[in-house]
Amino acid sequence: MTSPSELLAEVLGHWGLADAEVAPCGSGLINSTYAVTESSGRRRILQRVSTIFDPAIHHNILAVTEHLERAGLATPRLVPTQSGDAWLDRGAGVWRLQSAIEGVSFNALADAGQARVAGELVGRWHAALADLDHEFVALRVGVHDTPRHLARLREALARFDGHRLYAEVEPLARTLLDAAEGLSPLPECPQRVAHGDLKINNMMFAGADGSGRQRPLALIDLDTVAPLPLAYELGDAWRSWCNRATEDEPEARFDLGFFAASLAGWRAGFGEAPSAAEREALLLGPEWISLELAARFAADALFEDYFGWDEARFAGRGEHNLARARGQWSLHRAMDGTRRERERLLAAM
Repeated sequence: MTSPSELLAEVLGHWGLADAEVAPCGSGLINSTYAVTESSGRRRILQRVSTIFDPAIHHNILAVTEHLERAGLATPRLVPTQSGDAWLDRGAGVWRLQSAIEGVSFNALADAGQARVAGELVGRWHAALADLDHEFVALRVGVHDTPRHLARLREALARFDGHRLYAEVEPLARTLLDAAEGLSPLPECPQRVAHGDLKINNMMFAGADGSGRQRPLALIDLDTVAPLPLAYELGDAWRSWCNRATEDEPEARFDLGFFAASLAGWRAGFGEAPSAAEREALLLGPEWISLELAARFAADALFEDYFGWDEARFAGRGEHNLARARGQWSLHRAMDGTRRERERLLAAM
């Protein structure tokens, strides 16, 4: 039986790096990631890509990163194998090697100053890709299909009335379903080339503190690049960036200062104001995203078949997802409470 170290050496041999030093890195829950150090000292990033992704996504990554590099933005680049392939398919999983962005990532923003520079980098990233001519392939279907997620929540209630957590999930689920009925619909807006997963730990910074913390370098983890309405792209960023509590804390703390700073940064980086329809969508987007995710977590508290969970802190997958659902519902309410202030900031763009 092949050992893990033998497997890694065999895989890296396709890049001529069988003797390189390899060590696990990162804390991602989807892809397995390793830091590869060549004899010259140069670092690369090796990943075993989750089977949830079609290998054809690498055509999107190639197009996006080539365009970013031509625009002068730093970005990880795919390193071709010795055979010239963008990825390695061994039949039991796809592997890829990328250039390394030397820096650090954070699980949460430190202050409004960091929120502003992070928003500015995202704005420059969006602007650089505005003229990209590429037919995206292997697109994810239904990621932000809110009616589908609400239907799954209703299905969970119908199927799992004997579940150990049903008595706790059911009233929350009814509240979420009622709230969805009262949300204003998102206006129709054009799609832009988007990152698709703008958690702050998908951004590399120059250093862990001081001026380095204020110097974002690049966006990483590009598996989800695709055309997307700006409301979903930035709405998900604000859901992640502006909550000073962790995702599974019961009481969210929405930081309006982080929102204002990141919005101003994005506007400066992008270089032009969004349309009136996009401003309205950006107002409603964070509310839709937080409610949608609360519904997904609530459904999986009963299905217990999708999201990962922390075995050290929770008795089961359902318990962790119930905590997450409560946290996202709290965040939704906090966002709703700041709608007037957010509307004012968006109108001033």
